[in-house]
Amino acid sequence: MFRSSFYIPHKPNGEEVAYFCGNSLGLQPKAAAAAVMQELEDWQQLAVEGHVRARRAWTPYHENFTHQLAAIVGAKPTEVVAMNTLTVNLHLLLVSFYRPVGKRVKIVIEKGAFPSDRYAVESHLKFRGQDPAIALVEIAPRAGEYLLRTEDILQLIAEQGEEIAVFMMGGINYYTGQLFDMATITRAAQEKGICVGWDLAHAAGNVPLSLHDWNVDFAAWCNYKYLNGGTGAIGAVYIHEKYHQDASLHRFAGWWGYRKSDRFEMKPDFVPIATAEGWQLSNQPILSLAPLVASLEIFAQTSMEAIRAQSIELTNYLETQIDALNTDKIAIISPRNVAERGAQLSLKINNTAIAPRDSKEIFQQLLAQGNIIDYRYPHVIRVAPAPLYNNKTDIDQFIGALNKILS
Repeated sequence: MFRSSFYIPHKPNGEEVAYFCGNSLGLQPKAAAAAVMQELEDWQQLAVEGHVRARRAWTPYHENFTHQLAAIVGAKPTEVVAMNTLTVNLHLLLVSFYRPVGKRVKIVIEKGAFPSDRYAVESHLKFRGQDPAIALVEIAPRAGEYLLRTEDILQLIAEQGEEIAVFMMGGINYYTGQLFDMATITRAAQEKGICVGWDLAHAAGNVPLSLHDWNVDFAAWCNYKYLNGGTGAIGAVYIHEKYHQDASLHRFAGWWGYRKSDRFEMKPDFVPIATAEGWQLSNQPILSLAPLVASLEIFAQTSMEAIRAQSIELTNYLETQIDALNTDKIAIISPRNVAERGAQLSLKINNTAIAPRDSKEIFQQLLAQGNIIDYRYPHVIRVAPAPLYNNKTDIDQFIGALNKILS
């Protein structure tokens, strides 16, 4: 869709690689360097006055992203703010939304969640005096399966709902690429009095979302995967508007979350901004945010519906080409139903069928031939055709290399 707006890495011979790692790190928008240089120049020429006189003034800099991020995740502008990084944000959100009372102490995540999510939840439970062996519930696929069934998730909610304080899963599973029915799951959990949050690291910028309409309580995501903000880019959070003035919520406060009208009067008692911005802690790292300006300007030229349509076309084409290889050496473990997956197919390598080689060797050979994918233990290669810059020629190159190696 916008391939010419991105830098595509090259092979040693000068040809473009087939880059399928947008689910890990999106490519650099060509306008990103200018966005960063603008802030460096303003810092050089204005110094501290850049907070108010920079071409994009630094004090309200994060507000440059509010409306675009809100459109991408289906939220009101007051419900989103760019800040911190993903796991930091998850901890901050759990401070507010994990409120164990009586027997309602459990947090539900998916078995095989991205490890940082599990580490965050387990450590947060311990911090709150809860035993993770009791309070951490991991819902797993059925024996012999890779994907979670919606009916199994709903059954867990029905059976343990009175004991669950927070339900927090990845909107798309990082390993399999499975897209969950967030609307149905959120509604079922909330009917049981459960607070619902989503880690949207692999969903934001990948699939259309409607967080406000789904009545999701909170969510967080990074901006360096499908949103192309650069390595370690500042993340973002969503907090439903119904909580913005809820004084009963605990939060870890910082001065950048203080009411804007008198923030610089340095008063001792914290009065939060009555939006998602009230969860901010510190003033924003401008140089880390600047590349996101360039990426979101690309998103502003299209829609998530158009991106999704292109994504489905590319992923279906990749699926068809893999099936045409007609081999027992690999298997697609991502959902076959396009409505249940994002821009990713996860390929399980059959180590027995490719002996004496193994899946890691197959991965290394694909890399050496200019196919940038990634590997997840114990035997999965993830291939993510990002619709903003991938095309069918990339897929043909990958399939040709894969077929040659497997043969």
